[in-house]
Amino acid sequence: MINTTTAVAAQPSSSSSSNTAAQSLGLKSFFKTPEGRYKLHYDKTHPSSLLPYALAKSITQITLADLKDQPVQAAANTSSLQPTSSYSVASSGVRYVTSKFLGSSGNGSRMLGFVGGNGTGSKANGGASKSSHVGGLNNGGNSTGGSNPSDGKGTYLIFNVGDTLYVTELNSEEKDPIKSISFGNSNPICHAFDSKAKDGHDFLIGLNSGDVYSVSLRLQLQDVGKKLVGAHHYNKDGALNSSRCTCIAWIPERDGAFVAAHADGNLYIYEKASLNLIINASLYHYISKDGPGDSTFPVIKDQTQFSVAHARSSKSNPIARWHICQGPINAITFSADGRHLATVGRDGYLRVFDFLNEQLICGGKSYYGALLYGLQVSGVAFDSYWSPPTSEGESENAVYRFGSVGQDTQLLLWDLAMDELVVPLRRPPGGSPTYSRTQSSHWDSVVPVGTLQPAPSTKDVPKLAPLVAHRVHSEPLSGLIFSQESILTASRDGHVKIWTRPGVSDSSDTCTPTKPATTGFK
Repeated sequence: MINTTTAVAAQPSSSSSSNTAAQSLGLKSFFKTPEGRYKLHYDKTHPSSLLPYALAKSITQITLADLKDQPVQAAANTSSLQPTSSYSVASSGVRYVTSKFLGSSGNGSRMLGFVGGNGTGSKANGGASKSSHVGGLNNGGNSTGGSNPSDGKGTYLIFNVGDTLYVTELNSEEKDPIKSISFGNSNPICHAFDSKAKDGHDFLIGLNSGDVYSVSLRLQLQDVGKKLVGAHHYNKDGALNSSRCTCIAWIPERDGAFVAAHADGNLYIYEKASLNLIINASLYHYISKDGPGDSTFPVIKDQTQFSVAHARSSKSNPIARWHICQGPINAITFSADGRHLATVGRDGYLRVFDFLNEQLICGGKSYYGALLYGLQVSGVAFDSYWSPPTSEGESENAVYRFGSVGQDTQLLLWDLAMDELVVPLRRPPGGSPTYSRTQSSHWDSVVPVGTLQPAPSTKDVPKLAPLVAHRVHSEPLSGLIFSQESILTASRDGHVKIWTRPGVSDSSDTCTPTKPATTGFK
């Protein structure tokens, strides 16, 4: 493991210290591609004081968040979530009443969590309610009333290690994070950012306990504490589903709606919580406009079949449950317009759904085993910022660049040229497969809609060799993101490396994405 604290102290330049540490482990600080050389720019990690056993609690995932000037509507909603000075400094009588109500010692130094704190409180009574809220009010050193004057603007890298979520500035030389959020007895597993959020809540967090939170990332950065503030809490204490939340995603073109997938093969659709802030004498709390509703769903009759169930009450949240597969859902992604959803599961199948009509379109099984599970490949992403070189006299050809990372600690880059890909169309009974270099209408008519295809034979699968294979970390890799100026790789033990693209200067402000990096499809 790289001792990042020592490296920062010894060298003023993060790039040079990262290079030195990499070389000491036999790792190069650059790799070459046909378009030029990618250079190791920054190396981010968790604090060096983190105990080794904490690293085994969860696998590190990474998210990029570009916080720009806050929209007027979002600013108004965010400010309503943050306690103001009128009740940040409460009188001793108010502190006594609130401490009696919440069971604190009466000194007013405990943060008041109105749903049992940060997911570690008592079990919910009865069924899962529409949502709960984690408030922020204290009178001790960790005031949430704006002690940190930062406006939150900038590009941030968020990653999870153990029971903590870390936030660091992407373009800063500092390796250590600027913010940490602890979850105590639960571990953050997955997270997602929405740059188009209108209500201030732009960041989702899924835990191994099944709990899900939505928060304002800007508000977390402005708070100096290590607990969530102004959070909406869903599936509290796993009341609806206690299996691990494996992946989470915002639904494009649907304000505030998102999906959360679980280890039992279920995916839940949530709508934005509708909450009013009520100031009542000595306390403040959040009340759902629609009431708790009934979020229970019928028993799944066949675990092997896709099924959709809707909540029995219009006031419920989640509003629907999709049973995708038998076993964990390992990854999900939406098309840019939100019409289609793709999932991969431990059962080895990739499935594509018509999300709006709640229908399975098609699916196929990997002959290697479970997709994105327990294999060498742990992450795949398209590089939407890369464009192929062009020259006069060459015919236009659709070429796509994508990358993959895996347990062998290597980053692989691939160039996929569509006119060079030989796709097997079908294998007639007792005959040889037919091939085509272009798309064919016959390909769409071979298999009925909603059919899951078995694993293909290896001789029927097109082969593609990687353009680049480079060992980028000393530990197995778990995450990959492409941004406009760089490639980000993450190892499962909480180290993130930022590789600048060819031609990008070494200035500190070079890695800001101009659009969301995604592993989605069209």
